[in-house]
Amino acid sequence: MPRRVYSRPLYLLLLLGCGCFSQLASAQTPSPLQEWQYSGGIILARLFDPDLPKYRTIAGLAADLQPAYDGSRAYRVEGGPDINFYYRDKFFISTGDGIGYNFLRGDHFQVGVAMGYDLGRKVSQDYANLHGMGDISPAPVGKLYGTWVLSRKFPLILRADARQFIGGAQGAVGDIAVYTPLPGSSRTFVMFAGPSVTLATSHYMQVLYGVTPQQSAASGHPVDTFVHDGTTAAGVGFSATKFIGEHWLVNLDGAMNEIRGKPSRSPIVEKTNQHIVALSLNYFWY
Repeated sequence: MPRRVYSRPLYLLLLLGCGCFSQLASAQTPSPLQEWQYSGGIILARLFDPDLPKYRTIAGLAADLQPAYDGSRAYRVEGGPDINFYYRDKFFISTGDGIGYNFLRGDHFQVGVAMGYDLGRKVSQDYANLHGMGDISPAPVGKLYGTWVLSRKFPLILRADARQFIGGAQGAVGDIAVYTPLPGSSRTFVMFAGPSVTLATSHYMQVLYGVTPQQSAASGHPVDTFVHDGTTAAGVGFSATKFIGEHWLVNLDGAMNEIRGKPSRSPIVEKTNQHIVALSLNYFWY
């Protein structure tokens, strides 16, 4: 059987999800990177060509500059492998999105579940500010998500997800986002951008931003309790992918996340505006 040939624009739409997603495996909870940037333009692949290749593999190296923890004034640089495997648009294993399955699929939508892992937060990341607060333990994270694209002529993408922490930060977090390809994209260069809003349960906010009486006595921070669910952050993300030759991709991700609402007034939050810049070089085959 002859090998199927795909156009470069479709390649980029199929593969844009690579990004600098290794950072998720080593990031605190949460990350300034917008949740939609992990999956990128993958939803567009089925819309533009429903007959996807059976297997797609992307591997490379990634590095990022991001806050030491959520609300930190200090930044850190990290790097690591970036590995993504896709079976059509059904199943994936990714250093960013974890292990997942799209159990509902169509030309314009996907609904799926995934299991990732969060490494929590350590006092050693900023002893001066976090001493007495205790570590937030690493924990698995279950995710339910849905993505819908408006049309081929106007590929505006809507995405919503809910994530449950099984231990660690505990509680639940959700995101609502809108993103789209940008003017100026071409056969070898594709850009996406869009805003996102994050909501969380009071239990999650208490673990991440709150200060109990015991923690106050140990750290010197005033007591701060969370009793209501609500918005924790709003942000915007930008992703650009450059196609080099037949098998190489360079991806740049940038995002800004502003801690909002009551979490922004937490005594352990040093800076409400959080930024990240991530760069990766990847090789792909199918």
